[in-house]
Amino acid sequence: MQLRWYQRESIDAVYKYLNDETGNPLVCVSTGGGKSVIIAKLIEELLSQNPGRRFLVLSHVKEILEQNYSKLKTISPLLDIGIYSASLKRKDTDSQVLFAGIQSVHSKAFDLPPYDFVLVDECHLINAEKDSTMYSKFLAHAKLMNPKLRMVGFSATPYRTKSGVLTEGDNPLFHKIVYETDIQQLIDEGFLSPLVTKGGREKIDLTGVRTQQGDFATKDLEKAVSKNDLTDKALDEICELGADRKSWLIFGVSVNHCLEIEDKLKKRGIHCGVVHGKTPLSERNQLIQDYTTGNLRCLISQGVLTTGFDAPRTDLLVLLRSTKSPGLYMQIMGRGLRISPETGKTNCLVLDYGGNIERHGPIDQVTVTNVAKKKKGQAPIRECPECLLLQPAGRRECEECGHVFEIKEKPKHEIQASKDAVLSSQVEAEWVPVSDVNYFVHTKKGSPNSIRVAYRTGFDFINEWVCPEHDGYAKTKAQTWWVQRVGYDKPLPCNSHEAVKVLQTIQVKTPRAIQVKPDGRFKKIMSYEFS
Repeated sequence: MQLRWYQRESIDAVYKYLNDETGNPLVCVSTGGGKSVIIAKLIEELLSQNPGRRFLVLSHVKEILEQNYSKLKTISPLLDIGIYSASLKRKDTDSQVLFAGIQSVHSKAFDLPPYDFVLVDECHLINAEKDSTMYSKFLAHAKLMNPKLRMVGFSATPYRTKSGVLTEGDNPLFHKIVYETDIQQLIDEGFLSPLVTKGGREKIDLTGVRTQQGDFATKDLEKAVSKNDLTDKALDEICELGADRKSWLIFGVSVNHCLEIEDKLKKRGIHCGVVHGKTPLSERNQLIQDYTTGNLRCLISQGVLTTGFDAPRTDLLVLLRSTKSPGLYMQIMGRGLRISPETGKTNCLVLDYGGNIERHGPIDQVTVTNVAKKKKGQAPIRECPECLLLQPAGRRECEECGHVFEIKEKPKHEIQASKDAVLSSQVEAEWVPVSDVNYFVHTKKGSPNSIRVAYRTGFDFINEWVCPEHDGYAKTKAQTWWVQRVGYDKPLPCNSHEAVKVLQTIQVKTPRAIQVKPDGRFKKIMSYEFS
């Protein structure tokens, strides 16, 4: 199986940590980024180096368990692979690689053989601060069976609402995030689907809605969403904006709210169904199958379908609820990130009626240390009054409909709430002058060498990496970069050392300015201006 470049890098990062450190590494891969492939290849490669080792792969959702099992079975069909899951009606115990549901094995650690590696998918569900959880109990017993047990965690959202980042706190089960993907980069390279967003004409009024266990109280939120016929107005808009969308996924406040949405959509002629925590398993499986195959246009969810639900064809995502949980927000948004070339999906439209985008910020910049504190420094956005597109507040005209925004002078004492774009790519970039450019060979264990280009802008350096030794998109991008600066007379060398030598010895065309924008703790180069 041909790994994507970031999948290879994530596996190499795990190797390096296991060799150099004694703790437990955590890999953060975006929803749709192929965690099941990473897990399968990691197991295959570790077993090739250590044929006698035993592996246990834990997850909380049978769909995830099945997906991870199937991927390893496809990649390495001759391995001794088993399943221990009551919902899947299998209880293998002696397999060298065992995929298990935590609900089925949480009290069975001493009935299973000792394991050398435990891999936990969706590990953000572990509450390390409590000794009474299923995960905590099982892992404590598993370490008694083998004190040298190593754990590797996988999640798209490596934090919990109350305790923050999984690698922090008093008793973290994971000690370092060894690899993290860049959502925007994966979108740019075609591995994930773009998200486009519009704020709804109506918003949930959260006045008087209390907080319980770190999130909005369901009963209060249910009352709030019923005010001013919000659901009816939202559904009218959803039907209008979703007319050309093939697969709608709607998240409601409560079971009753979801049933109300279903009834009203059916009266509007939309073929839909509802799934929630108490939906009978056979009915739930049938609804999910109908949705993923395109036989059901709309699926309405309450409390489920946020993890372990793979529906690439989803091209309309609706949040008819509010949440304070950045993890839940990220998991919901992730349902629209998967690509689906076979259905002609070009992007996923997000309609947010709960103010979640404004509350949590761009999904590629949700970095949590203490989720109780509001994240600062996010770029403001504005909503177009004509077409409702969310876009950077600095624009004078709407990029979609051309509406000219009114410029209002605000008194200095007036406080303006911060609102954020769904992706940081919607934050406007700025041009900065370049006074000098330097070229270096960049080495990274387990990956081909690359060229580090350092642009001096005032007192700062802004870096970019050019990859002549890589394949695919990275190679093509390097070729374009080279021709812009060197021309066609000297072809791009396949070796980074040779390329840097050329750049340092000939006259190279350099930009007088670069366009940059914030990208986490760094700045990303968007464009160049040559003399």
